[in-house]
This record gives sequence, structure tokens and C-alpha cells, in this order.
Amino acid sequence: MEEECGVFGVYAPGEDVARLTYFALQALQHRGQESAGIAVGDNKTVTAVKNLGLVSQVFEETDLMALPGEVAIGHTRYSTTGQSTQWENAQPHMSSIGRQLIALAHNGNLVNTTALQEGLQARHMRLQSTTDSEAIAALIGSITQRTHHIREAIVETMTRVQGGYAVVLITEMALYAFRDPLGIRPLCLGEFPDGRGWVVASETCALDIVGARLLRDVEPGEVIKISADGVETFAGAPKQARRSALCVFEYVYFARPDSILQGSSVYESRFRMGETLAVEFPVEADAVMSVPDSGTPAAVGYAHASGIPFVEGLAKNRYVGRTFIQPTQSLRQLGIRLKLNPMRFAIEGKRLVVVDDSIVRGNTTRAIVQMLREAGAREVHMRISSPPVTWPCFFGIDTDSRDQLIGAHMTPEQIREHIGADSLGYLSSAGMVAATGLKADELCTACFDGCYPIDVSEKLAVEAQEHPGTGTAKLEV
Repeated sequence: MEEECGVFGVYAPGEDVARLTYFALQALQHRGQESAGIAVGDNKTVTAVKNLGLVSQVFEETDLMALPGEVAIGHTRYSTTGQSTQWENAQPHMSSIGRQLIALAHNGNLVNTTALQEGLQARHMRLQSTTDSEAIAALIGSITQRTHHIREAIVETMTRVQGGYAVVLITEMALYAFRDPLGIRPLCLGEFPDGRGWVVASETCALDIVGARLLRDVEPGEVIKISADGVETFAGAPKQARRSALCVFEYVYFARPDSILQGSSVYESRFRMGETLAVEFPVEADAVMSVPDSGTPAAVGYAHASGIPFVEGLAKNRYVGRTFIQPTQSLRQLGIRLKLNPMRFAIEGKRLVVVDDSIVRGNTTRAIVQMLREAGAREVHMRISSPPVTWPCFFGIDTDSRDQLIGAHMTPEQIREHIGADSLGYLSSAGMVAATGLKADELCTACFDGCYPIDVSEKLAVEAQEHPGTGTAKLEV
């Protein structure tokens, strides 16, 4: 699986809001590495700088100095809708409302993007990009021209869009933040000491880096406005009375371990996943190691519960970006070795428990098992701190189609044979949910069980046409 996107917003008159946003985006870089952008409002207009690349590649000192203002938003992008190499798809998206400009940044994915885009184009609105984020911005702008109130436009937009979204938006003098009615995508609210201003962010780690204090999560379906009048909240789309549905994969993999989601520490949740995994799938071994970095807290938890020592068996090169898929197995293996290299002295002759967060296609896991055996491991026992991934996500995670998800068409024993491990154990769904500290009806677990919180039958039908034989029989809504 690939990361989602990261969003950040700040209202802090008298502060260098562009630089604060830059630092926050650095903290959210793990959520997207394809493009980055910052937009600033200065009480007169809105100005944006964005480009393809990492945060440190997009912005120079001169860029930050050229963005004075009191309110700002920022975005790091991993594409789930729209081409990653198209500059226009970088965010924040700008939209005009008469002479007024707004800028919008979005984390998530809509399931009715095509219908929204067609509706806008039917009204002769020209879209510059292929993203659902621009469709949201354009829709808000269009409705505002009719109602003359951005607040009303946001509320009406939230009744029209369907899917997972956490959105930040600025005018020249105010910051808005809103979240989908199920709370699929995370968003939190923080405050600077001494009342200097407020921030919103995808994760609390972004609050920490700018020195803000966490106040609370933005509620599902809630809209927050921050301006010279302070913080105002109002209902956008009605919260689903039946349930909320925060993406459980935030706890498994996406969020940084130092973040807090819905009151639960991500690190502690992953640690508990590892502890439960040790109870559910014990094995006699000499050492526990992780596939860094996301598998490390669970591996430490497994070692703690099992009494087997934890070792660092794989050295990770953190300066290698995404590698291209190569045409031969030997070159694919080299791409993995660029990122991970086994430390022979720590693993030679040992029976290893190797903990990772998930298996998607199985190719990387198979290569890791092979590398460990070549480095002298006597046994390799794979332990996965989540259940098998069997269904695609349509709410902001870039998962493969069902026919490319190894868990969708192989049993755990068949997967074990495919990756070449001596044993394989997946954490149970109940164990995963319990580790988060939330209830099952407070989480979206669709990628594991096919129980989508929003009707995605149209999306699955399209996938079945593009990938015959994937099947949709398990679909529940």
C-alpha cells in the first residue's frame, strides 16, 4: 500500500505562517512524496506555491519569504485520483469566486468524482486537473457565487460529495476545515500557547513540530472556521448515527508512530498488535526482527510478549525514493536491496520471527525472505500485524485491484509457500481492532473484510469490468 496525503492549516496573525506550514509538511512527508504546496492568505488575496517533488525540493528560502500572511494551508500528495506527474494535480487547488480566491487541499478520495466533474463541465466550468480535490474546490466556488456565503457552500458541497475526505480551505482572511460524515480520513485541531493561533492537521505529529497543543479531533461531518472571531464550529453533513469509520490502516501503517488518533497512541496500538500476534501465533525462535520502519513497534510488542529478544536484522536506506518496476526478477531484487539490506552478523544461523504490517502483492515479502535465507537465517517465520488484505480501498488509499491482492485469491498457507517462509501468521481482525482501543463500529476495515461503510458497488463494478474474475460477492455496505 502507498501513503495517502497530508493536509495542514494554520491561522496565526503575527506568525510566519508559511514557514510553520513548511515545517508541518516536513512532519507529514510520509503521507505523500509526489508533490507539495503551500497557499497563504494576507487579508487581501491568496497566493500559492506548489510543485512536484518532496517538500524540501519544492520550497526554497525565497519561496517562504515571498509568502507573508496570517493564514495558510499546505499539502503533501500521493495520488489516488489523477496523474502523479501532472503539475496541475499538485495541491492546494485555487478557485475563483468572482474576484475572491480560495485555496483548498484534500486528503482522501471520493467515489462520485466522475459525476461531479461531469456536472461542473455541463455548467461550462473548466477544470484544470483530473483530481477529485479540484472538483470539491470548483463546486464550493460555484455554490458560493449563488449563495454568497462560503459556509453555506461548504455545507451544500458536503451533501453532494461521497467518500472519504479531510479538507482545509482558506480565503484571504479565514481558515476552514471539514471532514467526511464517517470520519474516514483523520483530522485534528490544535492551539498555540498564549492564544497565538490555531492549527488543523492530518496527524498530531504536525502539531508537535510547530509547537501547538492538541485540542481534539475534528468530528465527522463537522466544519470549523478559524478567523479573527476565533474558532467557530457548525454541522456540515450529518454524522452517521449508525457508526463512524476511521481508517484502521492509519493505526496499522499510515500514521507516524508518534501521532495520536482518536485519543489512541499509534505506537502503543502497534505495540499491542505485536503482543496479540505473539499470543495468536507463537513459535520457537532465537530472535524477533522487523521490516522497518512500520513493522518495528509490532515487532517490539511481539518480542515483549514472547520473551524472544528483538534484533535489528535489516538496515534501511532512508534516502531512496520509490523505485521503478524493473523487467527482470534480478533487477526487482536490486530495487529492494537499495532500500533494505540484511545484517548477517545479527541473523546468521538463527531462527527468525520477522514482523511486517501487511502483505499486499507478496513480491517484496518474498524477496525479503530470500535475502534473509541468503544471509544465513536458519528459519524465517513471517508474522503480519494485520489480517490479509483482500479488498481495494476507494477512500484515499492506493491499493491494487482485487486480482493483484495476494490475500484475495490465496489462502495463508498458499501465501506462505509463495513467499518461502517456514510459517506465516496474520493478526486476527478482532486482535487488530482491540489494539486500537476503538470499537469495531468506529473503524473502516473494508480492505480486510469487504464491508464498505459507503456504497461502492459502482466502483467495484468498474473494477470487475477492467479485471474480470475479481468478484464482488463479499460486498457489504
